[in-house]
Amino acid sequence: MEEQTGQQKFAVLIDGDNAQASLLPQILAEVSKFGLITIKRIYGDWTTTNMNQWRESLHKNAIQPEQQFRYTIGKNATDSAMIIDAMDLLHSNNVEGFCIVSSDSDYTRLATRIREEGLFVIGVGETRTPEAFRNACNQFIYCENLTEAKAPAKKTKKTKGTPDMPDPLPILIKGFEMAAKEDEWAYLAAIGNSLHQLDPAFDPRTYGHQKLQSLLKGYPETFVLKQDRSKKPPVVNVALTPQYNRG
Repeated sequence: MEEQTGQQKFAVLIDGDNAQASLLPQILAEVSKFGLITIKRIYGDWTTTNMNQWRESLHKNAIQPEQQFRYTIGKNATDSAMIIDAMDLLHSNNVEGFCIVSSDSDYTRLATRIREEGLFVIGVGETRTPEAFRNACNQFIYCENLTEAKAPAKKTKKTKGTPDMPDPLPILIKGFEMAAKEDEWAYLAAIGNSLHQLDPAFDPRTYGHQKLQSLLKGYPETFVLKQDRSKKPPVVNVALTPQYNRG
């Protein structure tokens, strides 16, 4: 995807009341895959004890803390401060993308508004994040996948689905058909793009695979993968097996 590659400038805005400090390095690494992080800010009331988890990470990762007092009990002033700053950055034309780190549905309209301006939006939050916010982003990354990525132990493959996560085969087939249209073969990268259009939170790591190619190989009765080394760099083409009926 053209809009996701190169050195596009990104702003990372973190809701300190609604994110995990321990995952900050992994979050920044994920965003760096899409472009250059030029702005890193975290919002919260730094006079409260719940923000202590972030203090060590601030200097280590060059994060700018933004103070927002809680003027009313039960109201989250952090949301408002972060949204106002995001709109200021949007109209400054100094960034081409945003990463919103929160599991709060209050940022749904913000993500939608940024996308209306043609900018790329990454969301990072827990699996409990409401669907509306996840779908408002171009791509949504689950914190649970970042947590698992830290563990050196080999993960159990979950390709066929679990009680907590349905079988990904139906969306994989939809992604293939969207990318291939009426053709027999489709580029693996094009399928990945289609999957994120169908579900911004789609991630092979959710099913125990680091890459989409590995996930597709878990369905040999459905997909055929072939590498084309004549292309520089080589590309992977995907087709449905003869026994699978598209019709």
